Amino acid sequence: MTSENTLDDEDTFKILIATDIHLGYLEKDAVRGNDTFNTLDEILKCAKQNQVDFILLGGDLFHENKPSRRCLHSCISLLRKYCMGDTPILFDVLSDQAVNFSNSKFPWVNYQDENLNISIPVFSVHGNHDDPTGADGLCALDLLSSAGLVNHFGRSQSVERIEISPVLLQKGSTKLALYGIGSIPDERLYRMFVNNQVTMLRPKEDQDRWFNLFTIHQNRSKHGATNYIPEQFLDDFLDLVVWGHEHECLIKPSRNEQQLFYVTQPGSSVATSLSPGEAVKKHIGLLRVKGRKMNLQKIPLHTVRQFFIQDLVLSEHPDLFTPDMPKVNQRVEAFCQEKVEAMIEEAERERLGNPLTPEKPLIRLRVDYSGGFEAFNATRFSQKFVEQVANPKDVVHFIRQKEYRAKVKGEEDVDFGQLLSRSSTEGLRVEDLVKEYFQTAEKTVQLSLLTEQGMGKAVQEYVDKEEKDAIEELIRYQLEKTQRHLQQRGVLTEEQIDQEIRRFRESKKNTAEEAEEVQEALNRAKAHRIERGDAPEDLDLSDEPDVSMDSDEDSAHPPPTRGRGRGGRGRGQTTARRGRGAAAAELKPAGRARSQKASVVNPKQGRNIMDAFQAPPQRPSRGAVAAKSYTDEVTIDDDDSDDDVSFVKPASRLTPASRPTQRTSSSSSSSRRGSQSQSQSYKGVTFDDDDDDEEEFDPFKGSSRSGRR
Repeated sequence: MTSENTLDDEDTFKILIATDIHLGYLEKDAVRGNDTFNTLDEILKCAKQNQVDFILLGGDLFHENKPSRRCLHSCISLLRKYCMGDTPILFDVLSDQAVNFSNSKFPWVNYQDENLNISIPVFSVHGNHDDPTGADGLCALDLLSSAGLVNHFGRSQSVERIEISPVLLQKGSTKLALYGIGSIPDERLYRMFVNNQVTMLRPKEDQDRWFNLFTIHQNRSKHGATNYIPEQFLDDFLDLVVWGHEHECLIKPSRNEQQLFYVTQPGSSVATSLSPGEAVKKHIGLLRVKGRKMNLQKIPLHTVRQFFIQDLVLSEHPDLFTPDMPKVNQRVEAFCQEKVEAMIEEAERERLGNPLTPEKPLIRLRVDYSGGFEAFNATRFSQKFVEQVANPKDVVHFIRQKEYRAKVKGEEDVDFGQLLSRSSTEGLRVEDLVKEYFQTAEKTVQLSLLTEQGMGKAVQEYVDKEEKDAIEELIRYQLEKTQRHLQQRGVLTEEQIDQEIRRFRESKKNTAEEAEEVQEALNRAKAHRIERGDAPEDLDLSDEPDVSMDSDEDSAHPPPTRGRGRGGRGRGQTTARRGRGAAAAELKPAGRARSQKASVVNPKQGRNIMDAFQAPPQRPSRGAVAAKSYTDEVTIDDDDSDDDVSFVKPASRLTPASRPTQRTSSSSSSSRRGSQSQSQSYKGVTFDDDDDDEEEFDPFKGSSRSGRR
C-alpha cells in the first residue's frame, strides 16, 4: 500500500489477525507436507512488511496436540526469523501481567524480557487441537511461551467459573483491551454462560475510551442444542470479536444487531477437509484501531493450495444417461472425468502469474448416485489424475440422498482387522471403532450401562490427551446414575433390572443430556487428576475467583526492577515494573450481573488508571509529531461502494428485557454501562473489502454530516 506511512501514526494500533493455521497438517504427505509451513512463512512475512504492532492468533496454531519435532522446529525457526529484531515496540502494557500470563513461569509480555530481542510480539489463545492436556496441563503454546516467542493468554484455571481479565494496551492516545478465552468444550462453556459463571473484567475508569477486542475459539454455527456458543452470550460492551475454530473464511465484519458488536471470522489458512466451506478463498486481516474506530483490511494468502469442489446429481441428467441404459457406468465415468478436467483447467488459469501458489490443486467431485445408479471404482478413476491433483486418492466422493444402514447381526460379522488396516485418508477414528463394536454388541447385555458416544469420547481423551482417568471416571459416573435411577424406580427382580437399564440407556442415547453427562464425567476425571497433585500446584479448583484483583504486592510474583537492559533502543518500560506496578490498571467485572463478583484493586495501594495515562513511561515515539487529539464523534459515509463502508453504532446497549432469559441482568442500565457519559457516544467501524492490496484507501475517512443520529 502506497499510503500506509501517511495513515499510520503514533495513535494507531496495527494488528495482524489469523486463526487456525494447523501447522503440521499432513506433514508426512509427499505433495502437501510443506503447505502449512509455507503459509505460516507468508503470514509472518506479511506482518513484518506491514510493520504491525503485534500478531493476534485465534487458536489451533498446531494441528496436533503433540506436534512432531519437525513441526516445532519449523515453527520456532519462523518465529525467530520474523518476530525477533531491533524494531522498537511502540505500545505499553498497563494491566497486571502476573494475572494475564499467570500460567507462565515468566509472567510478563515477551518484549519486556531483558534477555530477549522481540520486534513483533505474538499473542495467542489455544484451540481445541492444541489445548493443554496431560498430567502437567501443558500444550505446545506453553513451550513457545517458555522460549519467549509467543504470549499465551486466555487460559482458564478453573472448571467451575471463568474470569477473563483483559490485557490492557496503550499506544499514544488509543487504549486497547484485549480479551481472550482458549478453547473449552462447547457444552461446558454453554452451561457456564447460562449459569452466569463467565465474568469479563473491565477497566474501572474511562470504560468508554477503551476499544474492546475479544478472541474466542468455539463453535459459532449450531451443531446441537448446546454444542456451540451463541453470539448473544457475549458481553455487549465488546467492539470486535475475532472468532476462531470455524474454517470458512468470513473475514468481512458482520454486525450482531442484538449485542451491537462486530464479528470477524478469518477462517483457516489450510484446507483440513474437502468440504464446501474450505473452498472459500483464504485471507488474513490487517486491523487498524485508533481511538474507538477500527478498519479491517483483508489480505489474500497466495501460498494456500487451490481447492475446487463441485456437486453432481446423476438423476438431473436424463438426456445423457439413465439407470437402465447399456454401459451406463462407462458413460457416468466419462462425464465425471470431464467435470474433473474442467476444474483442473480452471485451477491452472487462476494460478498463472502467481508463482507462490502450489502447482497441484485439491479437487473434489461429489456424485449423488441415488435413483438407481451404481458407483464406479473410485480408486481406478482417481489414478488418472495422479500427476495433476494433490489428492489423487479421494477425487470422487459418492453420496446418496438417503442412506440406509444395514443391520449388524452379530459381533462375528465385523472384521476388526480390516477396520484397522484402513488408510488414514478414509477418516478412521477411535470413535469409529467404538461405534462398530457397540453395533455388534447391541443384541447382548455387554456394556449395557455405557453408550457409544460416551465411550468413544473417553477413549479419544485417553489416546490423544493422556487423560488416564477418563474411561474409569465415565464408567463410575454412569454406574452411579444408573443405580440412582433403579433405586427411584424401585425395581427388584433381575429381569426388571435388565429391562429398566435398557430403557434408561435408550432414553438418553444421542441426546443433549447424554452429551452433558459425558462432559461432566471427563471434567471429574480432570478434577481428580488435579486433586492427586498431577497438575501444577498453582492450578486452583476452589470456589474463589480465578484472578485476584487485590493489589497486595506480596501476593504477586516479584517483578524485576531492571528494564529491557538494551539501553537507547526504547524496548519497553525502563522504569516501570512488570506485574502489579505503577502502570497496572484497575479492573472490575463487566456490568452484566453475575453470580460471583471479583474484588478490585485498592486505589490507596497503587496508582489508578488515570495516573498511568497522565504519566506514561518514557517510550520512543514515531517521529517528533505531538500526539493528535481524537474525538468519539463518527461521520457516516453515504457512498454505497462495498470497498470502504462506514458504520456507526450507539454506545447505549439493549435493555435487560430484551436480553436472553438466561442472561437477564438484575442491575439497571446505568450500572451496566459503568461510568458512561450522559451524552451518547458512537463507535465507528470501517473495513476494506478489496482484494487488491495496491489500491490506496483511508481507513478512517468519512463524509461530513451535521449533527448526530
